[in-house]
Amino acid sequence: MTEHQDRTGAAYDGVVEPYASMFADRLETRPFARAMVAAFAELVRGTGNLRTADAGCGPGHLTAMLNELGLDAFGLDLSPGMIDHARRAHPGLRFDEARMEVLPVEDRALGGVLAHYSTIHTPPGELPALLAEQARVLTRGGLLLVSFFATEGPEPVRFDHKVTPAYSWPADRFATLLAGAGLTVFARLLHDPASERGFLDAHLLARRE
Repeated sequence: MTEHQDRTGAAYDGVVEPYASMFADRLETRPFARAMVAAFAELVRGTGNLRTADAGCGPGHLTAMLNELGLDAFGLDLSPGMIDHARRAHPGLRFDEARMEVLPVEDRALGGVLAHYSTIHTPPGELPALLAEQARVLTRGGLLLVSFFATEGPEPVRFDHKVTPAYSWPADRFATLLAGAGLTVFARLLHDPASERGFLDAHLLARRE
C-alpha cells in the first residue's frame, strides 16, 4: 500500500514552488469551489467543534483560508517539502507530515475534514480504507468536504496528472463509497472543468451520523 504513497510524496516534493505559486490565489478564481469551502466552514462552526484537518494540505493555502473562516484548522500532507513550505508560508499554523490512510488524530476528535483534490492519487481499491479513516476522526455530526475530478462514465478513470498518476470518479460511485464509510452525502456540486483535462469538478459534502 505504501508504494504509490512514496511515489506521490516524492513527486510533490519535486514541484513544491511551482505548485505553491499556481494555487496562491486560494480559490479566488474558482467561485464554485470557494463557495463549497465557505459552506463547509459555516457548517463546521455550527457543530461547536472547530478542530478541522486539511488532509493533503499541500502548501497550506486552504488551511490558512479555513482559519480565516473561523475554524481551528491544521494541515497534514505526506510530502515533507510541502509541509516545510506550508510552515514557512504560514508560521502561525500547525502543519504535520502524515499519510491520509493513517491520520495522527484521535477517534471522533474533529468537527471537520477537508480533502481538496487530495484523494485523487489513491488507487480505487485503496480508497474505501482512506475514506473510513477520515470518518473515524470525525465527531458525530462532523463534516467532510471532498473535491475530486468526476467522470460521467460508470468506472473510475486513471489519467496522467501533471504531477503523478491520478483517478477521476463517477460522483455517484464516490458517494456510495462515502456511505460505506458511515458518511451521509447531503450536498453535491458538479460543474464544468477548470482545466483542460475535460473532467467535471465535483464537490461532495457529507456528515458523520
